[in-house]
Amino acid sequence: MNPLLLLGALLCAVCNSAEVLPQKDFNLQGMAGKWYLIGFATNAQWFTNKKSEMKMGTANIVPTAGGDLDLSYANLNSDGSCWRMTHLAKKTDTPGRFTFRSQRWGNDNDMRVVDVKYDQYALVHTIKTKAGVSEVLNKVYSRSTELSPELVKMFEQFSMDTGILPKNIAILPNNGECPSE
Repeated sequence: MNPLLLLGALLCAVCNSAEVLPQKDFNLQGMAGKWYLIGFATNAQWFTNKKSEMKMGTANIVPTAGGDLDLSYANLNSDGSCWRMTHLAKKTDTPGRFTFRSQRWGNDNDMRVVDVKYDQYALVHTIKTKAGVSEVLNKVYSRSTELSPELVKMFEQFSMDTGILPKNIAILPNNGECPSE
């Protein structure tokens, strides 16, 4: 067998095995409701500068009739005001995988719900691309403001397995909540 062909096949196998896939039995309706954003991990430069200031926030997820996810985020600021952001994550041909463009940050997002127990937690892996440069962002959400030590370890290991440095993995402190709009 041609050694170059073998090398190419091995490289393709490595690339394919490295792709992070959504959970196989993804249930869109199971994602509905309020979640607390407890864990955040990325090697992005902005995060290394802001990590110490970040606090737990909330996400409200509403599945649409067309199979998309309406995502609404809120974080309580130290002055009592609220920071809010929304996205409409469009479904793809793969259940549990969504795409959206962030107008606020000017990037394209490929989001995958990789592990979820709908009454407990959701582990989300997003590849953010701006001007041809891609960065990984992992988040862990919980239905409560607490995350078990086992889930913290799972999140940290998953983040390191996807290339994030341990120093860039944060479990966010509780912060209170923004009032509903």
